[in-house]
Amino acid sequence: MPNGEHRESGSVGPTTDRAPRVAVLGASGYAGALAAALLQRHPRFELTAITSRSDAGTRLDALYPRHRVPLVMEELELDRHAEGLDAAVVAYPHHAAAPVVAALRERGVRVVDLSADFRLRDRDVYERWYGPHEAPELLGTAAYGIPELGYRDAIRDADVVANPGCFPTAALLGLQPLARAGLLDDVVIDAKTGVSGAGRAATDATHYVSVSENVAAYKVGGHRHAPEIDQELAALGAQLRPVAFLPHLVPVDQGELITAYVRTTRDAAQDELRALYADAYADEPFVELADVPAGMRDVTATNICRVSVHGDRHDGRVVVCAVIDNLWKGTSSQAVQNLNLMFGLPEDEGIAP
Repeated sequence: MPNGEHRESGSVGPTTDRAPRVAVLGASGYAGALAAALLQRHPRFELTAITSRSDAGTRLDALYPRHRVPLVMEELELDRHAEGLDAAVVAYPHHAAAPVVAALRERGVRVVDLSADFRLRDRDVYERWYGPHEAPELLGTAAYGIPELGYRDAIRDADVVANPGCFPTAALLGLQPLARAGLLDDVVIDAKTGVSGAGRAATDATHYVSVSENVAAYKVGGHRHAPEIDQELAALGAQLRPVAFLPHLVPVDQGELITAYVRTTRDAAQDELRALYADAYADEPFVELADVPAGMRDVTATNICRVSVHGDRHDGRVVVCAVIDNLWKGTSSQAVQNLNLMFGLPEDEGIAP
């Protein structure tokens, strides 16, 4: 804990007589900009600073008029920006995030990290997929940031929360009830995502000419989100071989749909499956259970994951569909959901549908 203190559940951090002060580091990217916008209009947080190396000196509402955040992005100066700061959302790429997260933690600043640097708890697994870790002493110390998976208490008391990947968010929320019930035997996940998931910098693969009127698979040899899905399914009690995971880029701005094809450990009728999911998500404000597969548009600009489960199929498999907005529930609004928990606020504060 910062300064060695014990944090009681429901505490709002270092002080309770003012709004917690929050900064967004890396605000010029899609995820950082949206996080800044959500925090700027949040009724209980004070957005005190936004930083960017590439766009320092530019107002965020000049770069992204739609977000209407009238703050100037600055070059990060850790000692200055951490002074009086309660929390930070770090929207840096992997490797770049880890040392900044470690430095903020040393200064008593609580962090929600949007990178992959603290999602994986095993150093060997991390380094296989991402290369050397820049703060290995902190691996395994962050709370995993999907509250609906049973991590609420850990998030409330955390100094560092590892915001999950967008694909794992949809996949894990879709598969959690089956995993907890011991029904997962083999899983194939087909995922489709909008172009914003690739970030702000255009590449040959994400250029408009490449994406428009086209659908293409990518990372066919293995995607970095696959071990994250495997890790969390195992934490839910699943005992199965690594999931087969393949993403596809589709010509939309934002949105994400996963379709999971599941072999189950025993036969389960549709009524049983529907009841299993209804029970699992009865008290979850951000997970909606649907009878028919949802489309990306159904959850655009919300913190909602909409899930449907389909049994009684001719091939014996169970099909699960889960849809999210990759920039919202897949990244930035989920970060705010986690900040709310960390500071003892209502979980839906500032991000209610």
